[in-house]
Amino acid sequence: MTTPTDSQEKTHADNMGGFIGYIADIDNATPEQRAQDANISQLDSLQHDLGLPTNHTDKTRYLHDDISMRGGNSKGDKLPNTKGRYGLIMVNNKAEPVNMAARTANNDNEPPIISDTTQAGAYAIGPMSHDSDWWLVTSLSDQVMLYAALAMNDPNVTVFSCLNQSMFDMTLRHLSEVKTIHIIDTAQHKDTLMSRLSGVNAIAHITIDTIISRLHDGDLIGDLITDADTIDLSVLAWGKLGDIADQHSKATPYPVEAWGKEGEILRDALTAITYHSQVQPAMAGQCILGASATTIQQYINAPYALGDYFMPVSLFLLTEGDSGSGKSRTVKLSHKELVNYQNDKRKEYQTLRDEWLAQKASTPKKDLELWLLENPKPKQAIILVKSGTIQGFLDNMLIGNTKDIAWSTAEAALFLSGHSLTSDTAKSNISQLCDIWSDGSFDRLLSPRYDTIEQNSMNGVRFTLDLQGQPPVIAPALNDEAMNGQGLLPRFLFAFPDNMNGQIVYNTDERLDAKPEQDPRLQAYWQRCRTLLDPIADSVDRDNEGNIIRFNMPFKNRQARKALANYQTDKESQLCKGGKLEKYASYARRLHENASRIASILAYFDGRRFITADDIHKASKLTDYSISERMRYTDKPQAGDNDAQKLISWLVNYCNRQSVKELAYSTAQSKVIPKHLRQKHNFELIAEVLESEGYIKIITNGRARTIQVRPELLEAK
Repeated sequence: MTTPTDSQEKTHADNMGGFIGYIADIDNATPEQRAQDANISQLDSLQHDLGLPTNHTDKTRYLHDDISMRGGNSKGDKLPNTKGRYGLIMVNNKAEPVNMAARTANNDNEPPIISDTTQAGAYAIGPMSHDSDWWLVTSLSDQVMLYAALAMNDPNVTVFSCLNQSMFDMTLRHLSEVKTIHIIDTAQHKDTLMSRLSGVNAIAHITIDTIISRLHDGDLIGDLITDADTIDLSVLAWGKLGDIADQHSKATPYPVEAWGKEGEILRDALTAITYHSQVQPAMAGQCILGASATTIQQYINAPYALGDYFMPVSLFLLTEGDSGSGKSRTVKLSHKELVNYQNDKRKEYQTLRDEWLAQKASTPKKDLELWLLENPKPKQAIILVKSGTIQGFLDNMLIGNTKDIAWSTAEAALFLSGHSLTSDTAKSNISQLCDIWSDGSFDRLLSPRYDTIEQNSMNGVRFTLDLQGQPPVIAPALNDEAMNGQGLLPRFLFAFPDNMNGQIVYNTDERLDAKPEQDPRLQAYWQRCRTLLDPIADSVDRDNEGNIIRFNMPFKNRQARKALANYQTDKESQLCKGGKLEKYASYARRLHENASRIASILAYFDGRRFITADDIHKASKLTDYSISERMRYTDKPQAGDNDAQKLISWLVNYCNRQSVKELAYSTAQSKVIPKHLRQKHNFELIAEVLESEGYIKIITNGRARTIQVRPELLEAK
């Protein structure tokens, strides 16, 4: 909006004063005269019968003589055929009388005669308060119909009519200098309207049929507005909003194709969980990996590329997520059958324990020792826990309570910041965890006070870690010298997905009706998980004591083995000086192991007893994603905004506090915080970035410069 000069202000005052003096001699229409026009009579009813603040009576005159032209080349000339009509006083955006329309009673087909077609103004119904919604139409009949519908829900609404179609754009732009204006149109005019009014401070409600005709048919205004296609015209002139985040701080694109093709169980499960939990695919993928490794680690081992050697398929996973980021929602779906299975086993254990205790109590003391040897106490099958300590897990393995277990928690601090990794014995505990991951064994020299634990080493155990933590917890751990140097963190698979703040939807019919438990994609996934957890008797090999003998997953052919060897060699080649992975040697040398583990899990989940080259390729996409995320986290910590983000944040906050949409360039440069942005070269460079990405516009008028902030970034006024 251009600031008026002193001469412009004087001209405006003279014109307004003259017009006010002119209409002062024209009498208000009497109630009897107003009753002769159906629309004006309806306004009387709305005001008197319903108490709605139409405020129309002082703006409705009766013309006993022809009125004069108030502007243009014919200023002062009489307008013929205006005598005997209604004079509708039109106001500007400050509610000042500036124009008049001469309307013939009950003749909506004949446009009113406007006294000054060069002067923006409109006939107003309603209070014109700045905290009300302002609407603009072109005719009195549409205005009365729309006001009646809107005011029934909210009396604090104002509806304008410019009363002449040719004056609509001019009037809209004038009114929009003060308030966001709501307008209505049909879909057939949508493209023309968007092109014509791009950048205007207005909201267009687009419907198939006109809203006015639908109101005549008895439709409710609330339903019509809800169903309309709503377009913020102010945004259109700004173009597409760019991305000012540092490129290397953005989350790595997640390789959903690693989970197979659409229609395959795991790919469909990933899609369904992402949808129902409203999380990033990386979050869902990490949870599915955690659930799959927990389920399958008891059945198989994964191959190395060279030699006839095998490793556990257990995985260590670390995902960053703020509180409320969706881990719990996601785990509820990815781990559903694991939880159900464990609950069933817990009930089974309780029954066996009660029976054992009853038999023990009924056994004579002289026979008890022999009975206990022949009837050991039942052991509880525990495969998944949410909380614990590293010592607790190791102790339970040593006493034989569990050999296959997973720690899945959204509180990574329990692990990363726990006593086990921060105490004097941290290095020993880290070594034991590394040994468990590598070959499923560990040695632990116990204090004599552990007189109930006879063993000090274990073989054949499997331990999956599925951790999610907040940035303040993860950042110190990723920079911990011991965790990196001893090889614990290099064994992890990482994901640091962007949060979904502001993108989660709760209120659509689709969301309200969504039922995950009835989603066939999840039903197929859960059925497969249950089959794996509770296999038929001859589908797995067992020893004489009934323990599962893990199957060593072979490569299908030499091509599959070579695919893993190629991947291992490729990562090794990137460790040379100046190579991409030069600073991440300990991580790079674990990538092929994780790739083999994931490939084995994918194949076994699919019902196969061999690994193909395609399995390796898919798995390597996930390990490549992990190392990219790890490198990104180190090279550019995500905490804090860059300078462009800081400047636009300051500009938005300033405009919102001052209730303005623009400010002087010099004001911004002299007041912006942080102060280093006030330096001329810093401010100019960053302001240029913001303008090029569509966040601001820099308007030059002579020597003065103004910064306009993109409208949708500001609070609605």
